[in-house]
Amino acid sequence: MDHVLTLIAPRGGLSAAMLHRAREALAALGAAAGTPDWLAPEEAADLPFAGLSPDQADAAARAALTGEAVDIIAQDTAGRRKRMLIADMDSTIVTTETLDELAGQAGIKDRIAAITKRAMNGELDFEGALRERVGMLKGLEVAALERTWEETELMPGARELVATMRAAGARCALVSGGFTYFTGRVAALVGFHEHHSNTLLEAEGRLTGHVAEPILGRNAKLATLKRLAAEDGLALAETLAVGDGANDLDMIKAAGLGVAFRAKPVVAAAARARVDHGDLRALLFAQGYRAAEFAGS
Repeated sequence: MDHVLTLIAPRGGLSAAMLHRAREALAALGAAAGTPDWLAPEEAADLPFAGLSPDQADAAARAALTGEAVDIIAQDTAGRRKRMLIADMDSTIVTTETLDELAGQAGIKDRIAAITKRAMNGELDFEGALRERVGMLKGLEVAALERTWEETELMPGARELVATMRAAGARCALVSGGFTYFTGRVAALVGFHEHHSNTLLEAEGRLTGHVAEPILGRNAKLATLKRLAAEDGLALAETLAVGDGANDLDMIKAAGLGVAFRAKPVVAAAARARVDHGDLRALLFAQGYRAAEFAGS
């Protein structure tokens, strides 16, 4: 069949009954639905179908599974496995907003986090908001960066996502509105081929309150996706982009599989695919990988 509906839940949270309800919802609209294929027991399964568009199937399955902690991704079967991964860092590959955590070292986390929240939901210009937040850190000792890094945790599934896609030959890039101090360490730890981000300026062991220009923001993330795809001779349909904030939205919309991951409301509403409940392994299931194929766990 030419389309597939993938259901993904936190481990142990997906039942055969849920699959049956989704299958019945598609059938009620006249679709031909095939036999479910479990990608991981009680965690992820594919439901092949024909006769509906992916958007129609997505809406029908969501209506049938209202209230369930399950993620639903409907797409074409052809070309599911992507040849490039472009990932945001903060609240995507790592669990926190590193700038907010760095602000905690200066005792102003709440003030900066409030600006971050508005910027990530598209209420503020990203570049201006970044300059404002960095300016509030003027004079903070550079050693605070290392203390922040020591407390930074990876999002569950990050290593498996990158290692599995690398093993399949995909180029993996970390593209962040955050800072090179963190993206370089995250890229090395997780296994990204490269990282692109902003640079905090420092002098005499303290932050100057400035960030190097030009700032890597929303437009630059999209431009990086297009440039890296062109370098590898890939169509955008062959790429996967994932992020949570408004500055990720253009690259998410442009990618062949664009995923809003535990995203801000404006991003979740606009993205074609979203993951609200699962971890980053969900991006592998969405590409049809079975848990037995995962690397890096």
